Amino acid sequence: MSNQSLFSRRVPAQPTLPRGAVLGTYETYLEAQRIVDRLSKADLDVATLAIVGNDLKTVERITGKLSYARAAGGGAASGAWFGLFLGVVFLLFAPSSSLSIVAAAALIGAGFGMLFGIVSYALNRRRRDFTSVNQVLASNYQVVIEPELLATAQQLLAAPAAD
Repeated sequence: MSNQSLFSRRVPAQPTLPRGAVLGTYETYLEAQRIVDRLSKADLDVATLAIVGNDLKTVERITGKLSYARAAGGGAASGAWFGLFLGVVFLLFAPSSSLSIVAAAALIGAGFGMLFGIVSYALNRRRRDFTSVNQVLASNYQVVIEPELLATAQQLLAAPAAD
């Protein structure tokens, strides 16, 4: 999926489902995206197209067991990044300081992050003792087009792909 750029047209304030004719139904988002890409390369006005995911499902994939060591490591890593960021900002605005300030800020950030990670895990341990990743998946994807362009798009797709 792609995000809108800063220079693209604004989406309506009230989101609505796209209306039009269904050009095709595909099992994966990548297949639907390839169809739109083919039509784009054939110079069809792709602003008239939409990819609609149907029958959405939330899938939570368990990635592992959470432990004190894992919570401490994750907290230390995120804290170190935050400390590194603050150290670099300080270095930019106080040019007389040295790189040792950046290293010290990263170490202090890692220490606080580790402490926060351990405390947070200890408080939530009985409720959630695993790590996971959430996804939203669709059963199928439809490419929707304005009805007056349906025949043109079908002709373009019927022609052999010129890659």
